[in-house]
Amino acid sequence: MTTSDRTAESTAEPGISTFIGEESALRAGRLGTAGLLLSVLAATGPLMVVAGVMPTTFAVMGVVGMPLLFLILGVVLTLFSVGYAEMSRHVHNAGAFYAYIARGLGPTAGAAAALVALVAYSALQVGIYGMFGFEVSGLAQQFLDLEIAWWIPALLAVVAVAVLGLLKIDVNAKVLGVLLLVEVAVVVVFDIAAISDPGSQGLSLDAFDPGTLSGVGLGTALCFCIAAFTGFEQAPVYAEETSRPHILVPRVMFLAVGGVALFFAFSAWALTVATGPGAIVGEARKQSAGLLFGLTEDRLGGTFTDVVHVLFVTGMFAALLSFHNVVARYAFAMGREGLLPARFGRTNSASGAPGTGSVLQSVISLVVVLVFAVTDSGPAGDPTAPVLRLFTWGGNVGALGVIVLMATASLAVIVFFVRRGAAGAQIWRLLASGLAALALLVIAGYTVKDFDVLLASAPGSALTWILPGVIVLAALAGVAYSLVLRARNPQAHARIGLGNEAFQLEKRAG
Repeated sequence: MTTSDRTAESTAEPGISTFIGEESALRAGRLGTAGLLLSVLAATGPLMVVAGVMPTTFAVMGVVGMPLLFLILGVVLTLFSVGYAEMSRHVHNAGAFYAYIARGLGPTAGAAAALVALVAYSALQVGIYGMFGFEVSGLAQQFLDLEIAWWIPALLAVVAVAVLGLLKIDVNAKVLGVLLLVEVAVVVVFDIAAISDPGSQGLSLDAFDPGTLSGVGLGTALCFCIAAFTGFEQAPVYAEETSRPHILVPRVMFLAVGGVALFFAFSAWALTVATGPGAIVGEARKQSAGLLFGLTEDRLGGTFTDVVHVLFVTGMFAALLSFHNVVARYAFAMGREGLLPARFGRTNSASGAPGTGSVLQSVISLVVVLVFAVTDSGPAGDPTAPVLRLFTWGGNVGALGVIVLMATASLAVIVFFVRRGAAGAQIWRLLASGLAALALLVIAGYTVKDFDVLLASAPGSALTWILPGVIVLAALAGVAYSLVLRARNPQAHARIGLGNEAFQLEKRAG
């Protein structure tokens, strides 16, 4: 054993060693509770949800009870987290979703989940570049009287994220933390202002009335709102970069899902209070994504509203960086286990970041943004390509993929513990996972059924089956590759989902 071997093993907790060689190890101990929590919460994009998702859901679906909807989804995702967090105590792998699914449902299912995760998180990240570019273009027009195409700031963001993605994860966590905390503070200031100066109906609690959830739009509203939670499930991706993953990862997951549910429920309620529950749908349809900015200008003035516009952009940048880091780590885990070329399973010697995976995501982002830029024939201020296409298409494909992964992971948790004879000891967690799987499958069904509504496309549009088909194709490609790998290299196939554990076994056997 070399000196570097002993040093790396001594820094990891017994039984949770992430060492398989200096080039193939994420650096343990880089993230504590705060850093991990900020890294995963940044992906939720608080201002992006409050200024974008909430007005859109109010306007399109006409569901006044969105605050209650967030609380209901909080319960569903807490049930999901019960089994998912317990799984994180037994499996420490940057592949998270696909590793859990492989350990429960087998290597072939794991390979399918790996491709789905890579596609879903890539789509979520790349889609945000469209909204980011459009918003920066609007700010340049407003403050600098400068007309620039949306794709110019989008490409600059690709470069900035690419550079940050190659740095140490704790540096990234600090950047994300600052952006997130300022963003949350601004939303809290608005919430307080709205409650202090309510609309004509006063401090009404009508938005929490279950009767407001009735109607044909409920299932689709669930699809809109669950996308706001995307990010909390990423905590296990960083398990190998924490000092005590079996403690920190479950803690952060419950803090994240509980915090997100309460924060968004309260903020959605503040919007209904500001306009009045009876007027929120009409105002959302009238002002669309400008709803929050109009309400802040009325109560807090133009300067504060300008600050909100700027933070809306920085919040999107934080989400871009957060999703980029997740994709890079999925690619790293896949390279380590033979699902991608071996060079993806190596880290930078200086920063410990999964460099090849990071570069891969940067290249994907660059290519997609360039394709949309080349095919965009509209004027600089036209949001059709960046918002209604790139952002909407990427966001909905990604959200569908994550919902499917969560439902499958819940089933994998049940099988994992049953096969190990631990069903009795884990009965309550298995019941929670079963309920979560059922609820998530229902939401996934509504997502596919109402994809035309989510895309704001015409009924019968080819996009309503082409875009969900991307997730299906990713899963089928994963299955096909897994079968080829099993035939050509059975040992590598058997290692899918084991991560460093397989290499530790090989080291001991050697």
